[in-house]
Amino acid sequence: MGLFDFLKKSSVPASVPVEEVPGTILQPIEGKIIPLADIADGVFSEGVLGNGCGVIPAAEAVYAPISGTISTVADTKHAVGIEGDGVEMLIHVGLETVSMNGKGFDVKVKEGDQVKAGQLLMTFSLNEMSKAEGVTSTSAILVTNSDDLPCCEQLFTGDGKVGTPIIKVK
Repeated sequence: MGLFDFLKKSSVPASVPVEEVPGTILQPIEGKIIPLADIADGVFSEGVLGNGCGVIPAAEAVYAPISGTISTVADTKHAVGIEGDGVEMLIHVGLETVSMNGKGFDVKVKEGDQVKAGQLLMTFSLNEMSKAEGVTSTSAILVTNSDDLPCCEQLFTGDGKVGTPIIKVK
């Protein structure tokens, strides 16, 4: 630790202002939104874990896409589950990131925590991902109970910011 490290402030805010829209999931990671079918992992692309979309991260922070309760935090810190308003979600950061055993991930929540949309859930290191063999940063944003909902429709593809509506669920 350097002499002036205590003066450095995190560039990642603890929350970002978002406008929640009932029945809509907000973008949790800044970057390029892609169709679920374009994720290079059959478990995600074929919808085995639910419908949703992918994101190629342009930033290293994950924010809550809905308000609710943290239902799951992976032991290897690469995935977080949230339940709220009848929606069950999983945000899986990167592909094959379980092999990193938590290196490069900093989870800010635990199971049972109540979160608001726009609240910081975790940070991750794109640099660490690039060093890990077989790992890519493409992430999955999944509605794991999409079969139980009236619809689950991706709203757009392309570059987006945290808080942009990306999936309509009702």
